[in-house]
Amino acid sequence: MTGKWNVSAVLLDMDGTLLDTEKVYFNSLVAALNARGYADDAIALCHAMVGLPGPACEAMLLDRYGNNFPLAEINRAFLVNRDRFMEAGLPLKPGTLELLDGLAAADCPMAIVTSSSRRSAERNLSLAGIRSRFDTILTLDDVARGKPSPDLYLLAARRLGLAPQVCIAVEDSNHGVTASHAAGAITIMVPDMAPPTDETRAKCAAVLPDLNAVLQTLRERSSLLHRPGK
Repeated sequence: MTGKWNVSAVLLDMDGTLLDTEKVYFNSLVAALNARGYADDAIALCHAMVGLPGPACEAMLLDRYGNNFPLAEINRAFLVNRDRFMEAGLPLKPGTLELLDGLAAADCPMAIVTSSSRRSAERNLSLAGIRSRFDTILTLDDVARGKPSPDLYLLAARRLGLAPQVCIAVEDSNHGVTASHAAGAITIMVPDMAPPTDETRAKCAAVLPDLNAVLQTLRERSSLLHRPGK
């Protein structure tokens, strides 16, 4: 995608994009599976879950291990592990504050678009100290189908009163890119746990190393943001 972008808003994934939580979730689930004897392909399976909502991840576990899989027990262990990992705080991804400051300074409409539940989104954004920056938060609780369905992104654009085509979506996962691209948003990927596939790259307007690069690219490619003093 070449030339200037016609951008009116920015839609931001949460886990793995703004918050460094995907590694916490990944390690928490792998530890829960390993402790209960499901170590054979736990790492590969958990990698495939990155960017998917909880119900989809549970379905993958049942599909892989069968209906006798102790899902409730694994979920409890996952939550214990997750809370233990988060005791030290919830770190932001590099460039998060700079990007949010730049968008706020430009009076740019923005929204959180996450596959997490409302409860998880509120908790994680609060733990990370950035909850107050967002008036619009779309979560798995707001739609019938989470990512990779486009429903969350379509709803986010409607909430902002805009067409998806004039929204930038910032995602970290292949599943997230599938969702935002299907909605028609201009998609930027900042990979976290998994690199983009060739198919994912083809759906992106840009694949960038961090959120500082996203801010720089928005300043260069859109009229939405301008360099200070310019």
